Amino acid sequence: MLELGGNTQAPTGDLIKEVSEANFMAEVVEKSQEVPVIVDFWAPWCGPCKQLGPALEEAVKAAKGAVVMAKVNVDENQMIAGQLRIQSIPTVYAFWQGQPVDGFQGALPGSELKAFIDRVVQAAGGEAGGGGLDDAIEAAEEMLEQGAATDAAQTFAAILGEEPENARAYGGFVRAHIAMEDLEQAEAILNGAPIAISESPELEAAHAQLELAKQAADAGPVGDLLAKVEADPADHQARFDLAQALYAGGDAEGAVAQLLELFRRDREWNDGAAKAQLFTIFEALKPNDPVVLNGRRKLSSMIFA
Repeated sequence: MLELGGNTQAPTGDLIKEVSEANFMAEVVEKSQEVPVIVDFWAPWCGPCKQLGPALEEAVKAAKGAVVMAKVNVDENQMIAGQLRIQSIPTVYAFWQGQPVDGFQGALPGSELKAFIDRVVQAAGGEAGGGGLDDAIEAAEEMLEQGAATDAAQTFAAILGEEPENARAYGGFVRAHIAMEDLEQAEAILNGAPIAISESPELEAAHAQLELAKQAADAGPVGDLLAKVEADPADHQARFDLAQALYAGGDAEGAVAQLLELFRRDREWNDGAAKAQLFTIFEALKPNDPVVLNGRRKLSSMIFA
């Protein structure tokens, strides 16, 4: 097994590979049991792909074996692109232990690519380099987890005063306002994010949390919705509404279970709403949350079945 965070540099040929439908399971799903696999979905005609691809390769090489990279030409591998619902390119997914754990769309600057890879390594249990503000960010995150949202917001704001484009702190600042139930301010902060970090995974996660918080305001009674689903298991809208209500009530695991069942019954219902909602929940939670890991694994098994 490749040791994460080690200093041994693997040969470039082992770090970056062209992957097709024939070897996707081996080089991505199975390989990710050992080391995180960064999958770059691209096409020869895609301008932003030509910008992102080389930069991502350099970031992967700089990680010195902590991650590997698979390049998938969507024109030549349309089945994979269809199964993973790749709607625009470039799209990048990070696989760990058989399922996607993070990702982004579009070209990102080098600093954000490094931050993305660092987080993937950390989610997989490895070590990644950090800046001098990391301790302050961790302290703010701990405040947020303990319910001290106001203190967390003040700490995140102070960090952003030192480093305005710190994606972790900016995402935390948004999430702190969500925790304070000030959704209007959270949305304003999110909309005012610096362009350089506007598509970072941290802000995507904050956006997902904001969308779920908005949904929570309209969620119906769990008991009533559960009774509707039990009376008619084919009532997909009731099951979808039940998932929203469960998440609003703090039961993320129950919400994911209902959405997985809805996906199993009819993955195309309402333009793939079950899968889209699952991804929103996965983005909102931490990449290494057991609900995310188990949910992604079950969803992947359904997609690749």
